[in-house]
Amino acid sequence: MRRRMVMSMLAGAALVVSTFLGTGTAAAHAADVPAEFGSDWHDPVTAAPPVDRPHDKSCQVTLADAQFRDFTPYRGAYTPPKDCGDRWSKVVLRLDGKVKGRQYDRLGYLHVGGVEILRTSTPEPSPDGIEWHVEKDVTRYSDTFRGARDVEMLIGNAVDDTYTGVIDVHVTLTFYAGRPDSPAPDRVLTLADTPDGTTLTTPRNSERIVAEVYATGSGGGCEEFWYLTVADPAAYSCKADHGPYREVQITVDGRLAGIAAPFPNVWTGGWSNPFLWYVLPAPRAFDVRPLTYDLTPFAALLDDGRPHRVEVSVVGVPAGQSGWSAPVNVLVWRDAQRAHLTGALTANTATDPANSSTFTPGDDNRVDTEAGHRLTVSGYLDTSHGRVATTVNRTLGHTSAHHWTDGETTDGLDATWTDDETVTVRGHGPARTTRTDLTYTMNGATTVGPDNRLRTVLTLGDRASVVRWRDGRRLIWSRLDDTYSGDASYALDVPRDRRHAVGTSTERYRRYGSGGCYDRSLTTVQGMLTEDRDRC
Repeated sequence: MRRRMVMSMLAGAALVVSTFLGTGTAAAHAADVPAEFGSDWHDPVTAAPPVDRPHDKSCQVTLADAQFRDFTPYRGAYTPPKDCGDRWSKVVLRLDGKVKGRQYDRLGYLHVGGVEILRTSTPEPSPDGIEWHVEKDVTRYSDTFRGARDVEMLIGNAVDDTYTGVIDVHVTLTFYAGRPDSPAPDRVLTLADTPDGTTLTTPRNSERIVAEVYATGSGGGCEEFWYLTVADPAAYSCKADHGPYREVQITVDGRLAGIAAPFPNVWTGGWSNPFLWYVLPAPRAFDVRPLTYDLTPFAALLDDGRPHRVEVSVVGVPAGQSGWSAPVNVLVWRDAQRAHLTGALTANTATDPANSSTFTPGDDNRVDTEAGHRLTVSGYLDTSHGRVATTVNRTLGHTSAHHWTDGETTDGLDATWTDDETVTVRGHGPARTTRTDLTYTMNGATTVGPDNRLRTVLTLGDRASVVRWRDGRRLIWSRLDDTYSGDASYALDVPRDRRHAVGTSTERYRRYGSGGCYDRSLTTVQGMLTEDRDRC
């Protein structure tokens, strides 16, 4: 898809957060739906639920008011709220954005005291202008919000005579006084840059340690579409030494401490077809959630009071190739009754990574890839409530079939990624186990016909299953299924008003389990919202 690559190289770079855009919006009647896309369309929406908000007393703080025309960051200052105490039942971030004219999708981040609390991308605007908003539960960063901090935000943009869209955003935090449902981390840390790499120094009584990595392949170039790259001898516009398998690893003092499958993000200009995304973005496009790694088995090593080298790398990226961003936050829960915890790392074993890509040439070239990796880490700590042992088992899997014709006039992919983790904690009571199974799917193709009309048909899936047991008895469980489907086409190499673009898209977001049920579906036709249905 060379046209897709050209579009993305001009698009800029970005970041994201947990998201909700509009609810209960009026759907267009069939008679109101145009025969093709016009100069304006419905504001971006998603079927994902809004952040639940408690009824406690609340206070609001503005983090940023900014207009982004270039790559100059917004810099400001944060001061904690005065009237809601320093312990909160929930903290909710909200970004309100607007843009009009012509502009590519852009990526952006928001840092408070150096901690990344939001990574987001933007929708592409209509000539008449659009507005959208994003919400995210950021309660886990409460430690950061208890003191005055510097604020930095950037949505890298380029404005000229052709690309006229200036991105205007307003960002707030709303604090709800009270106790959270589960204890927020006692400390939120970032990595320090040293001559030897990045280092982490944790409190000596750290009892639980979790790293977050906001990993995105972006910024244009082939790593934005890493899942389509192929190795020699296949002839394709995006090459990688070992094909499309990517794995985000974190190491502690050179030892492999965690592995994760990156989410296959599709931004709002993706797959060469912005008409797929004008109203309904792909899953997580406005909510780039971080990869998480339970580093508790390494706590005994990290609790010695010295800095330790912690590094993140993306396996599979060709040497010298840029395009990945992977900032790290580290969340720490401490043992309030002990100043220093001791223990040991007892197991750190990994399988050899599997990665096989088979190229079958022909009228329809094909690359079949199977890959995966498994890691087990265990460790214990002697805490104020006895010895506590933690074991983390994580297994990654990747299967894909990529097919394309010469000249890439047809380019398709059918891919599945799995990321399964089991964390078992033994000590001070019955054993506790949390099992998290993640599955991402992508199935579609872009075709350029003899009439020079481009069509993309695409289905994306984001699924998760979480189950928690205590002493073998299931305590809570949940299932998530966020599925997007789109079909859009337009004429290439003509002015915008002569593209005669048409397109339909649907999203169904289902979440159910011991916490209840949420099931909402949205449908669009030619940029108009035609269905907004709740099923629970």
